[in-house]
Amino acid sequence: MKKSLSIISVILIAGCNSSKKDDLSSLLKQEAELKKQLSEVEAKIKSLKKDTINPILISVIELKPEIFKSYLTFQGKVDADDNVAISSEMPGTITKIHVKVGDNVKAGQVLAETDSRTIQQSIQALQSNLEFVNELYEKQKKLWEQKIGTEVQYLQVKSQKENLEKTLASLQEQLRMTKIISPIDGTVDAVDIKLGQMVAPGMPAIRVINFNHLKVKADVPENYMSQIHQGNNVKIFFPDIQDSLITKLTYVSRTINPITRTFNVEVYLGNNSKLHPNQVAILSINNYTSEKPVISVPINYIQTDVNQEKFVYVVENNKVKKVYVKIGKQSADKVEILSGLEPNSKLIKTTVSLQEGTPVIIQDNSIL
Repeated sequence: MKKSLSIISVILIAGCNSSKKDDLSSLLKQEAELKKQLSEVEAKIKSLKKDTINPILISVIELKPEIFKSYLTFQGKVDADDNVAISSEMPGTITKIHVKVGDNVKAGQVLAETDSRTIQQSIQALQSNLEFVNELYEKQKKLWEQKIGTEVQYLQVKSQKENLEKTLASLQEQLRMTKIISPIDGTVDAVDIKLGQMVAPGMPAIRVINFNHLKVKADVPENYMSQIHQGNNVKIFFPDIQDSLITKLTYVSRTINPITRTFNVEVYLGNNSKLHPNQVAILSINNYTSEKPVISVPINYIQTDVNQEKFVYVVENNKVKKVYVKIGKQSADKVEILSGLEPNSKLIKTTVSLQEGTPVIIQDNSIL
């Protein structure tokens, strides 16, 4: 009996173990099937989310080929070709001032005078003496022509006369030097002297400017020497008066300043009543012009990836598309596109990263 019970127990235990193994295998199969179904559901959800991305509002520029020009910008100043600070040629005290600021003067006109009484008195005394010597000389000359008297007497009087004439000429030159005279036609821009003031050579007294010969000057770093030439187009902006003009470079120096390592450029302006010497001027010099129309875009819309490659965003089929481009010359605000973009492409006006394929709504469309 005991032996029979043991056999039955072993049979029951074995049956239970077999049943458990079957149940575990079934559960594992169910788990695998549920994981597969869950993965499919997640993929469908992801696909649905991708298809339902909300569109973004953008502005675009429709690109049109055009002649591209690049400019180099430098700060300069207005100057006058004839801008003279006149000083007295000899020390003295100012006794007369004949002009005031704003007066128009001619070359050779006396602007002011210093005390010349001592020189004038010397001239008067010398002239009286010279008159007497001239009479003596004429008489001695006639006697000598008639072979009366000696040659020595004639030569002595002649030498005395010539010496007095030279002395008189020297005094007259000194008298001229007591006058401050304008060397040019122009307008009195400054009077820096007063009556009774002591002046000396080299001390600025009166400034005269010829406003008919104004120009703009600027110093340009030497590394731009090969790009800037006489005759280049130039835009000049005067920030003080908010005015500008377009002209050409009149002069480009071929000498490099050894201290500043710059060279000088000039633009002749002629007469312009709006401008004043030393006024600030911003020169934008045209250093490159494309041979044919090309596509160009605002430089701030050019982006760079991790590989330092340039790209922009455009609209294609109403979605965002990333386009890599090759750039050429740059101006202050635009860059030449050598390849990558086609005419009529719609450039997205953005400086931030966008996701490719994102649907878009265009709010405005400008042509560039």
